[in-house]
Amino acid sequence: MSERDLGDRFPAVGDGKELEPGDSFHKEEVQLALRNGGMPLEGLRYPITPTGMHFLLVHFDIPEVDAKGWRLKVGGLVSKPMSLTLDEIKARPAVTTVVTMECAGNGRALLSPRPISQPWLLEAIGTAEWTGTPLRGLLEEAGVSEEAIEIVFSGLDRGVQGGELHSYERSLSTADARREEVLLAYEMNGQPLQPQHGYPLRLIVPGWYGMASVKWLAGVEAVAEPFQGYQMSQTYRYSQEADDPGEPVTLIRVRALMIPPGVPDFATRTRLAEAGPVRLRGRAWAGRLAVSRVEVSVDGGSSWAEAEPGEEVSPYAWRGWSFDWQATPGRYTLCVRATDSEGNVQSVDQRWNYQGMGNNMAQRVDVVVE
Repeated sequence: MSERDLGDRFPAVGDGKELEPGDSFHKEEVQLALRNGGMPLEGLRYPITPTGMHFLLVHFDIPEVDAKGWRLKVGGLVSKPMSLTLDEIKARPAVTTVVTMECAGNGRALLSPRPISQPWLLEAIGTAEWTGTPLRGLLEEAGVSEEAIEIVFSGLDRGVQGGELHSYERSLSTADARREEVLLAYEMNGQPLQPQHGYPLRLIVPGWYGMASVKWLAGVEAVAEPFQGYQMSQTYRYSQEADDPGEPVTLIRVRALMIPPGVPDFATRTRLAEAGPVRLRGRAWAGRLAVSRVEVSVDGGSSWAEAEPGEEVSPYAWRGWSFDWQATPGRYTLCVRATDSEGNVQSVDQRWNYQGMGNNMAQRVDVVVE
């Protein structure tokens, strides 16, 4: 592709032109975006996301943890309370699982009106190899009482949200906590967890949105009542207004993303591609379910054609797809959508909710073909 002046085809956003009011972001959103990194969409080319490219969301501060003094405490309604060192956890049976993890707020910044929070576009995603020991074995050894209905997981990160000072804590039903794929993970992509990814130990709950995979894990407690901590009762809800409790966010919804073709305009990320054959590629995933179909549209969603599926690497990980497009000169809006094994299809239009959770509307990529 030759170098030439394309000023007539790409707006000079960032070079003096003001953004529309609806495109403006609050200072607090910018601050959150600078702390929490997304995966560049070109990272979809990797079956396993390099650790430094995997998305990251840190609610409060990254805790300072000395692994030598750290202990995982297992208690509550158990017959054998435990306090385990990292070495004792590593001495237990080990499992490595490839898991696609997505933030429940992925796509929030595309909604209108936009909920004011971490302003994800489509980059809150990543797939890693997690190594750890199954949580189920630990719960069996601790002897969880039949009276227990939930397991509460407490992280070392602590702060204020919604006016409430608290540690980051989430719970799972005892049935979900005992699923064989749930891990106490101490390695990511074959290396010890990095501080920002939960060192020295974190929970991994395959198939669920990322909020369930508590980082900097310090406590596991069996309880007889539903846990009503802030991160369970006040956020991660499918609410329609501020005082609507809504339904809890749980499993990942079906989604497909494409690697944007061609080259980008620096500010707008509109793509420039050459006329001729263009192979579109990307990944699709559906939490605990399988992806049954991926479809591509080159006309903004008016018509769809089926893509070629790639190999599955794990029941809980994305799979590749590809589509051959014969591009002719013009402006295009490319879209991609997936269907899961239960027939759920991504919507072309947004399905709005107050907190911007579980938004899986089809990706749109603007392309100029010359």
